[in-house]
Amino acid sequence: MINLATQYLGLQLKNPIIASSSPPNVHVDNLQKLEEAGAAAIVLPSLFEEQIQLQEMGYELPSMFEPSTLPDDLKHIPDMAEYNRGADGYLALLHQAQKAVSIPIIASLNGYYSGGWIRYARLLEAAGADALELNIYYVGSKPHVTAAEIEDMYLKLVQNVCTSIKIPVAVKIGPYFTAMSNVAARLDQVGANGLVLFNRFYQPDFDLDTERVVPTLELSASPELRLRLRWTAIISQFVEADLAITGGVHTAVDILKGILAGATVVMMTSALLNHGIDYLAQVLTDLEILMKRYDFDSIAAVRGQMSQQRVAEPSVFERANYMNIILSMVE
Repeated sequence: MINLATQYLGLQLKNPIIASSSPPNVHVDNLQKLEEAGAAAIVLPSLFEEQIQLQEMGYELPSMFEPSTLPDDLKHIPDMAEYNRGADGYLALLHQAQKAVSIPIIASLNGYYSGGWIRYARLLEAAGADALELNIYYVGSKPHVTAAEIEDMYLKLVQNVCTSIKIPVAVKIGPYFTAMSNVAARLDQVGANGLVLFNRFYQPDFDLDTERVVPTLELSASPELRLRLRWTAIISQFVEADLAITGGVHTAVDILKGILAGATVVMMTSALLNHGIDYLAQVLTDLEILMKRYDFDSIAAVRGQMSQQRVAEPSVFERANYMNIILSMVE
């Protein structure tokens, strides 16, 4: 009998697959379908910092105002009524989700400063969130802002939230830090219970006919997993925080690789958007078959077996791997 149970953020999970933050997760019936298909936990769609700011100004939804009446730093926000129901509506969604399913529900906050986050983190905790995922989305576009200042901003935000609530906190970060291991270790030190690797920053495109910047969405594919495997394998030895891989997880093979690298759980969105929620059940079946093939009887037996700390040649995760790839193309 294969034991798929694991623990993430102190939560006991029946398997290592979490349905990550996704717009369809705003519908309670989808949350129920995810549980039926085998999801071990669900991350709700993010509550955005801008929505919190609007709430503070007395606006519940963007459709209630004219953009021209807003301060410059909020003029960009679109009407998100179809995404979720604003700051107060998000609390209602969380309450409904907790009543609808028995698996852990993880709330998500998306932003880059700690002002409104602390108050809403407390409200999300009070509304019944089993954990909180901080989705920090900051683009360092200002030339006078240094990398050290951005890192310090991340650390201050995480520390402020972690010390303000009692539920566990995971931090979802991007892959663009110069010293990733250092940042991961410092986030761990200021109280993060988990790190989610990595945020997929969507890139805008240009429309030549209208000369406008247009949003684009490309779902992930399995090759994106490699970046996550590399850094999970490297930093798992430096942190006590649980590691979650998100981005590029589409198959049972992807899941097993992530756990071997040192992840506690993996997260899926694109695969479910491509194939439907029921696909999750098939992936779980495939995972059990795969573990039997390689004589793994539990997730605990798999975790970290191919992390940098345990492999015979740890340099494969560093510069030597790049050189070996180049040489293989010449041969």
